[in-house]
Amino acid sequence: MDADAFDECRDWLRANWDPTLSLRDWWARLAQSGWAVPHFPTAWFGRGLTPGVAPAVSRAIAEVGAVPPPGGLGRYLAAPTVLEHGTDEQRARFLPGMVNGTDAYCQLFSEPNAGSDLAGLQCRAERDGDDFVVNGQKVWSSSAHIANMAMLLARTDVDVPKHAGLSYFVIDVRQPGVEIRPIREMTGRALFNEVFLTDARVPAANLIGGEGNGWAVANTTLRHERSTSNATSVVAAALDPGPIAGNLDRPADEGDVAREEDRSFPPPATAAELADLARALGRSSDPVVRQDLVRLHIEERLLQLTGLRVRAGAELPGLPQLAKMWTSNLVRLSRHVTFEVLGAAGMAFGYTPDDAAAASSMTGVADLGLLVETALFASAPPIYGGSDQIQRNILGERVLGLAREPGDDRRVPFRDLPKN
Repeated sequence: MDADAFDECRDWLRANWDPTLSLRDWWARLAQSGWAVPHFPTAWFGRGLTPGVAPAVSRAIAEVGAVPPPGGLGRYLAAPTVLEHGTDEQRARFLPGMVNGTDAYCQLFSEPNAGSDLAGLQCRAERDGDDFVVNGQKVWSSSAHIANMAMLLARTDVDVPKHAGLSYFVIDVRQPGVEIRPIREMTGRALFNEVFLTDARVPAANLIGGEGNGWAVANTTLRHERSTSNATSVVAAALDPGPIAGNLDRPADEGDVAREEDRSFPPPATAAELADLARALGRSSDPVVRQDLVRLHIEERLLQLTGLRVRAGAELPGLPQLAKMWTSNLVRLSRHVTFEVLGAAGMAFGYTPDDAAAASSMTGVADLGLLVETALFASAPPIYGGSDQIQRNILGERVLGLAREPGDDRRVPFRDLPKN
């Protein structure tokens, strides 16, 4: 199947890839062909193939030198959620922008007092005629600063237990009443955001899965997030979509330049990259460094194989959670080996291009800024997409059948629960 998909996709690309097109037009052509989301049904921009063909399609795109489909949360998270839970009318309305990159999505789930306990969120959506009026605060919203649309989880009923009172919406975040504030990180970037919603409006027609069914719909989104949240995921490398990122009207042959400019979640340094660095810095004969490089190489290979099993739809219970936790271990190990190889040079870091260049010049390490940035970013993957502790809870309760944590939250109305 992979070989057939590779050959078919490569042949289509050779006949249709045109670097003179704008990215908007190229992505539209790719979406209509079904190769942007080949595992989707043929009626909805796909080719009816299994998720396991994704690596073969990526290889075909790389071999031809074409720009890959748009990145972002729309294609990877919102689209499969709407495909599974939306009506045909909603699919027809939302999927085109998600798949062809004309819309960019963020995820409005976590709140200051509802991260690990997502079902305890307090953002309210109250019915007002044909709309819902939304008030509340969200935080740690990846890429909200370049999003024009969002997946919103909000509370529509406080008189039922907390999991039962949630609803899932597709909302326009470039409307009055939505304020997006980037959060500066210790890397110097601002990839995450806090979002304030004050009397923002969302049509009732944008309610996905029905009122009160938001927890089930959100878990579909989270399942896909955990399946793609690994260090080899193309989410990190693909080009940012939507009208705000500024890529749609670029010539398609500028895709490589744009990907470098828009690099969002920096991938961890690989064992091969760090081995080259160790040789350059004269650290390759250190037995501890050598041992840790081998450990990192093994972890990378095992994660790659685990990710392939996830994308191929392997029926191993808890596999997405295991892959997510494995990623956390990998990025922490990569951070450890990075600083082990860099030594004292790892303490030099510049938050501006000029400062980064000065640090590189001072230490003699050409890619010092990127190496330190990716190492600092390693604190994020064990938290976003559901922390490692949440993944262990899911494995314990849903896979191993262990007892749930004690509490009244599944039977007491949300309005009667204690709140921070």
